Amino acid sequence: MKRAAATLLLPLLLGGCMGYTLGPAKPNHLRDVHTIAVPTFGNTTLIPRIEVLVTGTVIKQFQQDGTYRIANEDQADAVLKAEIVSVGRSPARSVRGNVLSTTEFNLAMTVSYKLLGRDGKVLGNPGAVSGTTSFFVGTDVSTDERQAMPLAAEELARHLVSQLSEGW
Repeated sequence: MKRAAATLLLPLLLGGCMGYTLGPAKPNHLRDVHTIAVPTFGNTTLIPRIEVLVTGTVIKQFQQDGTYRIANEDQADAVLKAEIVSVGRSPARSVRGNVLSTTEFNLAMTVSYKLLGRDGKVLGNPGAVSGTTSFFVGTDVSTDERQAMPLAAEELARHLVSQLSEGW
């Protein structure tokens, strides 16, 4: 009797797991995409040489995520076309007793992107992602800002890769 009850109960218990799959959970419109090419991003900001930093960070994040492999444009299932549209800083904390002097800034970086298939058609909706960080001001604000950019690029890359690999 116990064996019969267990036999009837087992499919009910395991029925909740139906539909789950192991491995990457790609969005439905990207189910046939296995490799992505990531050419150097465009740059509409006035900050020089930031394109390579952001592109390299995004490629490293794709490799770390593992959902898609990185390939050349002629061998890839899709191509990620992206452009750095803004990099800006805003004051976060001022000097005690002097509100015009800033001790900490927030840095924000935004990239707009679209994923193109082999036929050149856009896969899914074009999107935009942002990455932020904060940095303290030393003797040179420009140098401090430049040193904070890789941190903002890492957060931006995490958001971009999660949008493409998980759909959100």
